[in-house]
Amino acid sequence: MSTICAVSTAQGGAIGVIRISGEKAFSIADKVFTSKSKRTLSESRGYTAHFGYICDNIDEVIALVYHAPYSYTGEDSVEFMCHGSSYILQTIIQVLIKNGCEMAKPGEFTQRAYLNGKMDLCQAEAVADLISSSNQATHRMAMNQMRGGYSQQLHNLRNQLLEMTSLLELEIDFSEEDVEFADREKLRQLAQEIDKVITKLIDSFKTGNALKNGVPVAIIGETNVGKSTLLNRLLNEEKAIVSNIHGTTRDTIEDTTTIQGVLFRFIDTAGIRNTDDTIESLGIQRSWNQAQKADIILLVTDKKDYNIDTTLLADKKIIKVYNKSDINNFTQQDTDENSVVISAKNNKGIEQLENLLVKNANLNKVTDSDIIITNIRHIEALQRALDYIKRVTISLHDTTNISSDIISLDLRACIDALAEITGDITSDDTLHNIFKNFCVGK
Repeated sequence: MSTICAVSTAQGGAIGVIRISGEKAFSIADKVFTSKSKRTLSESRGYTAHFGYICDNIDEVIALVYHAPYSYTGEDSVEFMCHGSSYILQTIIQVLIKNGCEMAKPGEFTQRAYLNGKMDLCQAEAVADLISSSNQATHRMAMNQMRGGYSQQLHNLRNQLLEMTSLLELEIDFSEEDVEFADREKLRQLAQEIDKVITKLIDSFKTGNALKNGVPVAIIGETNVGKSTLLNRLLNEEKAIVSNIHGTTRDTIEDTTTIQGVLFRFIDTAGIRNTDDTIESLGIQRSWNQAQKADIILLVTDKKDYNIDTTLLADKKIIKVYNKSDINNFTQQDTDENSVVISAKNNKGIEQLENLLVKNANLNKVTDSDIIITNIRHIEALQRALDYIKRVTISLHDTTNISSDIISLDLRACIDALAEITGDITSDDTLHNIFKNFCVGK
């Protein structure tokens, strides 16, 4: 396998880090680095730091030494800490490539860590989640997954399934003797318990997705009731164009903000009204489409008696927002526990609206021990595993005594679906799709 190198820090910092990993990491590093102590990196102990300079006096650097398998990638590795100048960083990279390194592909260091058994695939994916974490909740979810809590639960499930499978397959080997090694009642109970665990993991995806990508909130209502002004107020920036002209917003406008530690994804939509304008009609249709995808609806109005057909939004949490209280005579009697009187223009009632949003989001605080699913690849594999375990449960309840080999096939399929998550079973295409989204140098 080639020896790779890349800059592992973002541009613009005072310090830059260049990472080298592979069989020739030390020999290449020794060609370009001279230690003040005159000791080569190849001869140095792991986890030691050495001050020196890169050839041609490019920069004074500190070299960190990691011997395989005690490194991030599991390979011999060197990290150069240098000044953060983009010129210095790129010049050192060019020198390393000239002396035998290859430029690392996106995520290649983490991919090598996975291939060398330093982490499983869902732990590797958690590295990317940790880098992109934007709040305490997403940070905790990524750290828990990186530490292996999620992987351990999947490992336990697979062990239970393998035990079930081995007993059933033993029956197949002795089928002519009509021997039953597996207690069907115990197998049914175990299948039901596994069903519950997988279902709980799947159910956590809604929370995980909301924490990671934001609770989707659609702002809908008639034209010119202040939806865009409200969006700007919630985001604390002039994101949407505000005008007294009806139908100004003709497409959806979307952005996120954090309120009381919860990330919300607000979608401002075209005003709903009867119109002959083809473009505006398309925007109104998009409004309904976005509303159906959202978890929470902010139904904005400047009338006391305004109602809208919410048949298509029956499963949504709807907060009725009475806007323009500065020019309309709204009172507290006009509201109920899930409505609020505001003036988006004058920033009145916004705090009460934010409290309602957090209440309706109803997201439990994520603790260090919580296992929350945030990855669509994982949820698809878990759904397949759940389908197979439900088939096993049905088969075990069947009074016609479905044969052990058929039940065993479904158990094996369930095991394989779980194995896809941790990477015990995976394809090159899957690996490529996962690691291509990583940054270079990680």
